[in-house]
Amino acid sequence: MIEARETNAPQAAPASGGRDPRPGGPARRLPSPKVLFAAAAALVVVVAAAVAALVLTGGDDKKTAAGSPQLQPVAYTPDYDVDGLAKLARRDADRRPLTEAEVFGADARTVRTGQYSFTLAGSQVSADCNAVTWGQRLQADLAKHGCSQIARGAYVSADRQHVGQFIVINLNDVEGARQILRDLDPATDAGFVRPLEAKGGPAFAKGFSAAYARAFGHYATVVWVQRAGGAQPANLNEMINVSLPVEKPADFVWGRLQMAGDR
Repeated sequence: MIEARETNAPQAAPASGGRDPRPGGPARRLPSPKVLFAAAAALVVVVAAAVAALVLTGGDDKKTAAGSPQLQPVAYTPDYDVDGLAKLARRDADRRPLTEAEVFGADARTVRTGQYSFTLAGSQVSADCNAVTWGQRLQADLAKHGCSQIARGAYVSADRQHVGQFIVINLNDVEGARQILRDLDPATDAGFVRPLEAKGGPAFAKGFSAAYARAFGHYATVVWVQRAGGAQPANLNEMINVSLPVEKPADFVWGRLQMAGDR
């Protein structure tokens, strides 16, 4: 389930997943009207809190010693348990490394859901998990839980009004994926993944952004979206709807699950 919450709110209990685990079944699911209604109902509180956070922190635009920004989302929603992925709970059963062609293949280069269409502007798979993240606590937990790869893809909408990042982190097991999701919550200030630059497109910027993170077995995934330049969205439903096409690369998980079932 995709929900919206302000990052300084108390951490919610883990929620059940929102994808169909059948390898041959639909891999992606739109939010239910109930979820969209709940998000709309929460809009006044969340956006007001977000505006306050932006005023006080400048959108979490901290700087490294080298001067590069350390960005975090303002709204963050984790999903710790996606049903039906027991066969991917440990990397021991899924040893093959991720590749760009697998995660960001032909069907993930141009993605569309409803009125929103995005094009992949750049992708990268890094074996150096520290190089593409910031934060000592996050990096310590990445090492502890055996981070072997972080794949990132930068998306730009057809009208160039929105940008998105799809991120997948390859870890030892599902418990490690859940811990990294906890670390990525900006309320912990443990750190975050650095956005991949979208060549020729708008860059991720300080301001309002929303991230939706899930534990797919031993993989932690993040869909991170914002209006270009970090402008305030019309409402949180806008961010939810924008995130749906950017989530398309997560479909690689269902191929992995099918292969695990064949062994």
